[in-house]
Amino acid sequence: MRLLLAVVACAFLMCVPVFGAESAAPVPDKEGFYSLFDGKTLEGWKVGRNADTFKVVDGNIVAHGPVAHLFYVGPVNNHNFRNFHFKAEVFTFPKANSGIYFHTEYQEAGWPAKGFEAQVNQTHADRRKTGGLYAVKDVMDVSPAKDEEWFLYEIIVQGKHVVLKVNGKVTCDWTEPDPPNPPSPGRKISSGTFALQGHDPGSKVLFRNIMVKPLPD
Repeated sequence: MRLLLAVVACAFLMCVPVFGAESAAPVPDKEGFYSLFDGKTLEGWKVGRNADTFKVVDGNIVAHGPVAHLFYVGPVNNHNFRNFHFKAEVFTFPKANSGIYFHTEYQEAGWPAKGFEAQVNQTHADRRKTGGLYAVKDVMDVSPAKDEEWFLYEIIVQGKHVVLKVNGKVTCDWTEPDPPNPPSPGRKISSGTFALQGHDPGSKVLFRNIMVKPLPD
């Protein structure tokens, strides 16, 4: 009898799906956006030198410390995006400077050599302000956002066309020329991941609700 019960129990366990493994797969919301940040940890993200620049505090990614970049290396789209709609909420403190890179790739240290930077800067001395595509099509001198207020930042890439929005308003609309004329070799439309920038020890920026919707090629 005990042998029969053991056989039945074993057969039952073999038929039960492993829900934990299945739940780990990324699932989009009803609009097709995938979350890239769980609000608790830096799981799915990677930083090289000066890793202490990035922490999770009260549900936010905090960038505060020596220059460093936090790269998304998680499972959504195998962290490789060509066409996409990205959005994140951002909060800057006075004199902060940061950025959101796209079409980039992990590197251990220094400023990312590949991809583009959507600038984050309200009151830092750099004249290039939030809403511009850094050194490609800039927003100069006056930022469309304010320090110590959350704002929604969106990056939309389709083909060679890049649109940046701040709180729903288009701040940059740029199409890569053919042939490209990049300011540096890596600043060309391609594909890649996202990265958040920690600019300097005097700069403090928060990020939350980081999401992306892959778009068809």
